[in-house]
Amino acid sequence: MALDELKAAVPDFAKDLKLNLGSVIGNSELPQQQLWGTVLACAIASRSPKVLRELEPEAKANLSDEAYTAAKAAAAVMAMNNVFYRTRHLLSDPEYGNLRAGLRMNVIGKPGVEKVDFELWSLAVSAINGCGQCLDSHEQVLRKAGVDRETVQEAVKIASVIQAVGVTLDAEGVLAEQ
Repeated sequence: MALDELKAAVPDFAKDLKLNLGSVIGNSELPQQQLWGTVLACAIASRSPKVLRELEPEAKANLSDEAYTAAKAAAAVMAMNNVFYRTRHLLSDPEYGNLRAGLRMNVIGKPGVEKVDFELWSLAVSAINGCGQCLDSHEQVLRKAGVDRETVQEAVKIASVIQAVGVTLDAEGVLAEQ
């Protein structure tokens, strides 16, 4: 199992990450599609080759072709949106917020899976990318759709652990090359 291999690769000093990785994925109460779509989108957003190589096969095995593609699309469109909207939010001139974005993001309106699933994956990627405006937007859509705070938090926990594992393993890889 790739998850076990990934956990085994986490160094002893990051034992908490190893334990958390097992619990946020292995003990998740999310439905399989929400769980593995979140895992795949976050593995992509982590930018860690090792994390993506280890988690992608299991995600693919647990997702329909449509959900697999939609999770990748969530990571892709949020990579763009998180930079754009985070920048607009961070600029001190509020007039940027009144300008038309002019960026295509059709997949958000027609993701090929349940809207709630795509929104959850987008929220998790936004957590990794640190876009407060996108986090608020996706959280509001999820809450209006009846998704509870515990589900939102579970997606954020998955994002935080996958990101931390990616940072840790990539840093260890660089240090091992010295």
